[in-house]
Amino acid sequence: MKALAHPARIAIIQHLIRTNACICGDLVDELGLAQPTISQHLKELKNAGIIKGNVEGTTICYCIDEKTWGKYRDEFSKFFSSHLNNKEVCN
Repeated sequence: MKALAHPARIAIIQHLIRTNACICGDLVDELGLAQPTISQHLKELKNAGIIKGNVEGTTICYCIDEKTWGKYRDEFSKFFSSHLNNKEVCN
């Protein structure tokens, strides 16, 4: 969850979902953040297993790790839908 707690990381994930894959320079152009900042966020997302990177020449092409993303999606779905089963209402 910590990996998803930063707005820049959410923006990176949203961009990767829209484009399927990209390199760091694309994200710098898209988000307007410095390259070292983008690289640090990519590292955190990769360490969490949310994204993966494939070396293509001198660059790394990043994409969503579908297996891990599916696990996150399922857990979030369970988490948010659990409230629907709670019949008590706070006044």
